[in-house]
Amino acid sequence: MSEEKLIPVSVTIADRSYRVRVDVTEEENLRKTAKLINEKILEFKTTLAGKDMQDYIAMVMLWFATQSTGEVNNILQEQEVNNELERIVRLLDKVS
Repeated sequence: MSEEKLIPVSVTIADRSYRVRVDVTEEENLRKTAKLINEKILEFKTTLAGKDMQDYIAMVMLWFATQSTGEVNNILQEQEVNNELERIVRLLDKVS
């Protein structure tokens, strides 16, 4: 990975902002992954008892570690499809 292709990207995870440098081609994946992490944190906060945010972050880390790479990618792709379907529905609603 060339230093020239790295761009600064800010992502927020668990209400904390992080600035990282990633390859231009990885920015979208980084943002989607951060979104998935935040969604999982929220899911764990609503379904499991924990003392603090560190507990929920640890649960998300454990969840990621136990998932195969393919399954995580499938979840990200499923979210993309759902987002696109919602966009199409909104467009159809405007036309109707």
